[in-house]
Amino acid sequence: MSLRQFEYALAVAEEGSVTAAAEVLHVAQPSVSQQIRGLERELGVELFARTPSGLVPTAVGRAFLREAEVAVSASRKARETARAGADDLVGELAVAAQVGFGARQLPRALGALRRRFPRLEVTVFEEPSSAELDRLCRRGAIDLALMAACERTPIDAHHLGDEEFVVVLSPGHRQLAADRVDLRDLEGEPWVRFDRDSALDAVLLEVLGENDLAPTTAARVSQTATAVRWATQCLGVTLVPASAVPHGHEHLVRPVSPAVHRPVIAVVRPRPGPAQRALLDLLRAETWSESESALLSATPATPASLDSPASPALPPQSWVAPPSTANSAPVV
Repeated sequence: MSLRQFEYALAVAEEGSVTAAAEVLHVAQPSVSQQIRGLERELGVELFARTPSGLVPTAVGRAFLREAEVAVSASRKARETARAGADDLVGELAVAAQVGFGARQLPRALGALRRRFPRLEVTVFEEPSSAELDRLCRRGAIDLALMAACERTPIDAHHLGDEEFVVVLSPGHRQLAADRVDLRDLEGEPWVRFDRDSALDAVLLEVLGENDLAPTTAARVSQTATAVRWATQCLGVTLVPASAVPHGHEHLVRPVSPAVHRPVIAVVRPRPGPAQRALLDLLRAETWSESESALLSATPATPASLDSPASPALPPQSWVAPPSTANSAPVV
């Protein structure tokens, strides 16, 4: 077995076909087919099942691919360590962020990192689940995970700061007249909520429960930008981290009472290298209390489009789904 075979198998699992995998790998299709057949012969098992929708990993294949992913990641890290110099970091850095958290701070930190080390290639993933982020980091599939603290927060996590949550209202909503919205004054309002397994929905349920409120669900979404868009179109109110509010929509948000804060942490892969340590230092230097004073003082004269970024543009990099191989759907 070789790392090349591992990489080919992972590409087939990700793309769902040999043809698509060959295009991604920039090799001929027969080469991929030959490598996969050789790998299956050597292992004595079938890694992929042929279905009408494409190639799908078998149960044995999924188990194998999990270990192959670790091996490929370890090989990549070894190459980076050998090539990296103190003054000129090169190689790849895989970062994962929990949806909704660090939406302004992470791009700023990554931009500073890329300006310092322009040859460093950065890939960013989004994932709603804290448990999945921690698992990916522990396996070495990602270098650093940014997430909200939770009951299962690892003991070696790095506390970066606290995110304040704000309520997003529609234009003309009666509560826009208030400097701070009492959550109990939102009784009876429909809510734009998040996926059931997301940290954002868990925060919303916890906060409403503490204030004796039962949410009426107007919709469920995966992304904070979508939640803000729907809330501003009178579909319901929503609760998001202040840093996740797109520029130009600060005039439609208010801090809440009682105030809602959640700690934000970073989990770094075992045996971090200089790139991981540099990014961690930059994240620690960021301002994490994007509270009412910082947020509401930026009220624009003309509302911007929701397509405007919530932060300065990231340097060139990839936004892709989490590096999972077991029938997972991309997070978009």
